Amino acid sequence: QVQLVESGGGLVQAGGSLRLSCAASGNIFSINAMGWYRQAPGKQRELVAAITNRGSTNYADSVKGRFTISRDNAKNTVYLQMNGLKPEDTAVYYCNADVAYYSGRLDRNPDLWGQGTQVTVSS
Repeated sequence: QVQLVESGGGLVQAGGSLRLSCAASGNIFSINAMGWYRQAPGKQRELVAAITNRGSTNYADSVKGRFTISRDNAKNTVYLQMNGLKPEDTAVYYCNADVAYYSGRLDRNPDLWGQGTQVTVSS
């Protein structure tokens, strides 16, 4: 099977930076789009940023100019560089990917999720 494992969350003061990483592992054939979502307490999960396998990106308006998504296809890893963090960025951040993999045959999970990593920004 395949899985996504996030790392890099933590506690930071407002104005600070964090870098999240998400590595896919397993018998991976290819990964299409990858993205980061977040969910704050009492709120719905929302898209933060996404990147295609060719490097095209899109961002939520609330993070444009502060966050940068990137990926290393050779490492099956996606990153989220977060600068200028604000208290309202506090949430659990989840990695998501559209993954094709081998399981006795070529299979696909278009909506694979990681376990989440907590980001807390203090004022």
